[in-house]
Amino acid sequence: MMSEEKNRLITQTGAGTGGGTLLRRYWQPVALSLELDGPRPVKPVRVLGENLVLFRDEAGQIGLIDRHCPHRAADLAYGRLEDGGLRCLFHGWLFGVDGRCLDTPAEPAHRKLHERIRARAYPVRERGGIIFAYLGDREPPAFPALDCFSAPESHIFAFKGLMECNWLQALEVGIDPAHASFLHRFFHDEGADDTYGRQFRANSANSDMPMTRVLRDYPRPRIDVERSEIGLRLSARREIDGGHTHIRVTNLLFPQAFVIPMSPEMTITQWHVPVDDENCYWYAIFTSFTGPVDKEEMRRQRLQLYTLPDYRPRVGRHNAYGYDLGEQLAQTYTGMGHDINVHDQWAVESQGRIQDRTRENLGTTDKGIVAYRRLLMAEIRKASAGEPVLLEIGEAEAAAITGPATIDGIGPTDEWETYWRDADRTRREAAPWFPAPAEEASAR
Repeated sequence: MMSEEKNRLITQTGAGTGGGTLLRRYWQPVALSLELDGPRPVKPVRVLGENLVLFRDEAGQIGLIDRHCPHRAADLAYGRLEDGGLRCLFHGWLFGVDGRCLDTPAEPAHRKLHERIRARAYPVRERGGIIFAYLGDREPPAFPALDCFSAPESHIFAFKGLMECNWLQALEVGIDPAHASFLHRFFHDEGADDTYGRQFRANSANSDMPMTRVLRDYPRPRIDVERSEIGLRLSARREIDGGHTHIRVTNLLFPQAFVIPMSPEMTITQWHVPVDDENCYWYAIFTSFTGPVDKEEMRRQRLQLYTLPDYRPRVGRHNAYGYDLGEQLAQTYTGMGHDINVHDQWAVESQGRIQDRTRENLGTTDKGIVAYRRLLMAEIRKASAGEPVLLEIGEAEAAAITGPATIDGIGPTDEWETYWRDADRTRREAAPWFPAPAEEASAR
């Protein structure tokens, strides 16, 4: 169990809170790059409880500034994109991507009022099909050379989805290896032709056994957790027979992402970003180690589940997560359809908007969650004291952080650690984009 004070510490993210201070020391996903496509690349954004507006100017530069005009607080999300910036509809004040006021056309020309007006603005970067912003007041850290940032555009696909709950409980489902044997249990296996782009469907690497069977028939994993250069590494082992073990290695990318295998060919790097303390978005980059990603198919699959422009789930709290008793008895453990995102959505939203951790009772399979909460609280204390925090790094150090090693396969029980490390290295070295060309890496 956890005290109310500690629960508030790790769930609150507004300006001035301990958690908010920490998360503002990292790059935060704020939109998909494609959300600024189209004839009017302007988008209102709410992140960490702040109301902002994201836009791309006529020169292609991206800006993220306060949503309310510093003149008299009119909404800049309705502004006009013209003359090198975003112009407020109220009095025509014009703001550049850096927040500088470029023009105050109703004012006397000799006053030069615009020279001392500035909208609050934040740095932005595009990586892997996602627009990231830095909401802190320090020098932003460098991006590590992770697979999702090193692969070329042809081998990645980005998407997002809304969750109506606190960011932390949304994240914690991804560092809980035990839940998949129940929450994502399917009573029947599917053919290999139906697995593309769908998690927990393909065969495990180096085997003919589908993940659906692994999770269904071997529900008691042995879980190990260790510190890594990016946060935590988790390994879950399910013994198949006397000589073979299923090994699934996943990673916690501090402070609020995880890196997991989707199939032998693809991994998922997924961030959980607070809109405010009671809502969050997940942002994911799918990275292929073989051929280019079929983006049209990946997007088609996901748009069957989410509505635009806000990426809200079609199935969720508002329609009882599609629960069907007949399906629960015959097809899936949950009775909530065959997409695991719906299962996860139910699991984390049903805990309440902000989970009351004073009432929980953790087991041995929750060791990843326990380790992460300890790490999170320790880094919050550092951030609050103004000390350096984990992964607050420069370009040279960031360039050396690659991977991370992430695998899902069946190997020899007595050499399981050697197996997964070799399997990960073999897959990465066989990737057509490994190592990423220097000109591509610098462009990203």
